[in-house]
Amino acid sequence: MTTAASDVSLSIEFGNELTTAPAANTNSANLVFASYNIRYAVGRFLIASGIGRKAGFNIPSNRLRAVQRNIGIAAKAFSENLLLPRPDILALQEADKRTGRAGHQHVAAELARQLNVPYVHAAVDIPRGEPPKKREWWLNFEEQIAVNDPGDTGVALLARIPLTDATRIDLPWHDCPWRPRLAIGATVSWRHQPLRLFNVHLDPHGPLGNQYRQIETVLAHANEHAGPTVILGDFNTLSKQKAIEIRKLMEAHQYETPFETGTPTWRGAGLRFHADWIFGRGVVFHRHGVAKPLNVSDHWPIWAEVSL
Repeated sequence: MTTAASDVSLSIEFGNELTTAPAANTNSANLVFASYNIRYAVGRFLIASGIGRKAGFNIPSNRLRAVQRNIGIAAKAFSENLLLPRPDILALQEADKRTGRAGHQHVAAELARQLNVPYVHAAVDIPRGEPPKKREWWLNFEEQIAVNDPGDTGVALLARIPLTDATRIDLPWHDCPWRPRLAIGATVSWRHQPLRLFNVHLDPHGPLGNQYRQIETVLAHANEHAGPTVILGDFNTLSKQKAIEIRKLMEAHQYETPFETGTPTWRGAGLRFHADWIFGRGVVFHRHGVAKPLNVSDHWPIWAEVSL
């Protein structure tokens, strides 16, 4: 059952648990992990739509229809085994819950419904009544959640394997007080042993040290688990330096990734950055990739096939 829909700030929400879809085989030799900053399913044109709003145009004009269409496109991508193998576990970031900018859709819940899988969602709990603060100009294109919007954004895990021990992790944040950041952890039983996974959404604002503190908070939680661990999500490494340094930090903690540094996972206005990652400890990576040309968001989904 789904927790109360009227309270968007509940710590963790479980939904679609009564699905009748067959679960993935927990004794399977390999599992597919995927991560997608879905950008509240509003489309790929982050910068163009931001410029349009400054000029007085709401792009897309029919928000509900656009979001519903994009969720349907994403559901096909994650189920048809064309752009990527069907994920056993899908981590979502910027998964809005009934915000105006998302057409008042619960993005994770609707995508989970169409995929016929359970989900776990954590809302960031944006401060109510507090307007956004001025930011660096190159990060000022995102459409903000309205000051009095009762909705929220957050992270989610959609899984064909039962998730247990779900944990909300509030990350330290400084330069962006109107937009808290968080991660969510959960455990899956795979081949008769627990695997711990963490879906993270780091803050792109400010210096590299801000991201260090956030990922170190996640690593501290991960280090409580001695077994295999996967950390994936939007690390917002929106520069070559940040991508190199965050990878070094993860490798210093014995985490590996199959992705070459500099692999484009985000694009806008002709720019390409390696923002999204999948790291693992105690696991072996096999196939992996970036699911182009999915245009539901300014990010592309990334995926990796993993064995123990």
